[in-house]
Amino acid sequence: MDSDEKLVLIVEDNADDRELLSRAFRKAKVAAEIRFAEDGDQALTALKGLAEEARPSFPAVVLLDLKLPRSSGFEVLDWLKRHPTLKRVPVVILTSSQEDTDLGRAYDLGANSYLVKPAKPEALLAMVERIEAYWLKMNQAASLA
Repeated sequence: MDSDEKLVLIVEDNADDRELLSRAFRKAKVAAEIRFAEDGDQALTALKGLAEEARPSFPAVVLLDLKLPRSSGFEVLDWLKRHPTLKRVPVVILTSSQEDTDLGRAYDLGANSYLVKPAKPEALLAMVERIEAYWLKMNQAASLA
């Protein structure tokens, strides 16, 4: 990864949703490296690996599903927000859950935003464009060190 290139980590267990997200990011021409983790354990392994690199590279944003096999999205979020180096990485919950309990728990654990996955590809593309505009272009990231 180029030192100026931003990284987006997407944690999504559903293969169809991963493909739709991948397509939306390509169609939106997002200037970032997109990496996927297919479950909570893969996400934790990827995040630990990024933090332990000789020259650490941190995600500009993590898009995190809640309902994941192995470690849940809540467990990943809790671990991330407690990690001494990674706790400032922005986490956007991207889920199909509209449950008030999930929404509240996500924010209680430190989520920076909570988005419900749109059903239509055009709406997903619009969401990805907004994610890029805000999290990759407008947002001022805190120092992680």
